[in-house]
Amino acid sequence: MDVSHDPPSLRARDVLWRFGPMVYGPTVLFALGEGAVIPLIPVIAARLGADVATAALVASALVVGQLAGNLPAGWAVARLGERLTMAIAGTVALAGVVVMALAPHLGVFAISVLLIGFCAAAFGLARHSFMTTRVPLTFRARALSLLGGTFRFGMFIGPFVAAALLAVFEDEHAAIWFFGVCLIATVLLVLLGPDPEKQFAAPQPSGSPPGATEQNGTLSEDTGEAITGSLPVVRREGVFRTMWRFRGVLGRLGVAAASLSAVRSARQVVLPLWGVSIGLDAQTIALVVGVSGAIDFALFYASGQVMDRFGRLWAALPAMILMGGGFIALSFTHDLGQSAMWFAMFAAVLGVGNGLSSGILLTLGADAAPKTDPAPFLGSWRTLTDAGGATAPLLVSAIAAASTLAVATGVMGAVGLLGALAFYRWVPRNTD
Repeated sequence: MDVSHDPPSLRARDVLWRFGPMVYGPTVLFALGEGAVIPLIPVIAARLGADVATAALVASALVVGQLAGNLPAGWAVARLGERLTMAIAGTVALAGVVVMALAPHLGVFAISVLLIGFCAAAFGLARHSFMTTRVPLTFRARALSLLGGTFRFGMFIGPFVAAALLAVFEDEHAAIWFFGVCLIATVLLVLLGPDPEKQFAAPQPSGSPPGATEQNGTLSEDTGEAITGSLPVVRREGVFRTMWRFRGVLGRLGVAAASLSAVRSARQVVLPLWGVSIGLDAQTIALVVGVSGAIDFALFYASGQVMDRFGRLWAALPAMILMGGGFIALSFTHDLGQSAMWFAMFAAVLGVGNGLSSGILLTLGADAAPKTDPAPFLGSWRTLTDAGGATAPLLVSAIAAASTLAVATGVMGAVGLLGALAFYRWVPRNTD
């Protein structure tokens, strides 16, 4: 894709700043509220009578809802537009939050969690689709890495907000109502802010004359003459037809992306379990995991810089090698004398790898999506990546139960290295 048609004054910083009111701001608010509630879902479920296993199942309903919501979200964005889909998703999520806060028993609470996950999928896909069609290719990766970074910021700060609210109100429901306030602000920002679909038109290919329009992949110049015959329209393909049409890229690059999502998700499960397994106290584990998360967050924009300047592979490959190699190396340190030191060191390595991967899944999905109607494709893409993330904790749990946590950690490392090979094989060397 040639971006030489962009005006000279169109700088990355200016455009990214203008995206704030309709993309980055709502993302921070949504993630901040969600991050405040997520750690308390098992706690509230237990208060409603769930045992440990059932509480974990209720917490997983958020991921299940997100998985189930991606394909319908692709359909909704293609027909309603990004802005309206975000507003509807935020409003329905607000209804789910109210039900969650007032839930009289566990079943109603679980359904509300499922609904919020469904809405989170629609909200996320609408942002992804908007950025795919509106951001010039020259700084697409930076824009999407920043999108991923704003989400990480909200999820990182959210638990601290929840802890402060618990200290003041001594009631877990305070965090739920805080999520509701965040959703109200999100919907207002989306509806009352600048209309992204009017302010940012999708960029036209270079060499197109003024007034040209794209029709089924070809450009037609508006000559001002009367049109005879039927009016040409852009054909929109459904979600499943799009999935079949792009089955090749989804089956290759999409599976590689799912492996990255799996390794990321495994990191969140393995590190706390590893700390418990080697006998560390909760405070030390939280400190190590927190430092790893801080390193991860600090690198999110660097990932976008690398992808825009040198290519997508230069971020994807080091990220997967670091995380895969880090998991494998960690798996051999469980019974060593300095196991706590090795744990802290490889947690930092995993944080670096995860930070370098910020925005990769969003960027690769945007690169592979059709330019005129990306939402149905992105629904399939995000379903694959979310499935990878949802499967990893189950895989770690099953292998650890059948063998040891060290074996499970090594297996996830192997998944990371195989994913690195898949990225090397299938990531395009250019995005034209």
